Amino acid sequence: MSDTTDRAPLPDADDFAFWSELARRDPERFEALRGRLILDFLASVPPERRRRLEGLQWRIDAERRRAGTPLAACIRLSGMMWESCAALQDALRGQPPVRRPRAEVVALRPVPA
Repeated sequence: MSDTTDRAPLPDADDFAFWSELARRDPERFEALRGRLILDFLASVPPERRRRLEGLQWRIDAERRRAGTPLAACIRLSGMMWESCAALQDALRGQPPVRRPRAEVVALRPVPA
């Protein structure tokens, strides 16, 4: 991260047009500012909640790295969100947590010509 990125005030997190344009024009700066925005947010969270949020951010970052493409990352993170929503729904209904079945990934072999 450059010195100017470290000291410059961050743009408004809700300014979609800014972030979208920055990601298109300068992906490295986008990632640097995105990371700084996340760290600043985590630093503002009360200590009793911070560890859990840092763990969640670690998992998000790991899924993004594993995904390989932005679209694959979006799909993975969407799946995480839906799993969390389903768990919350179960909790609100007073039901014990349910392990949702996952699809088995089967390697496809090329068909000989």
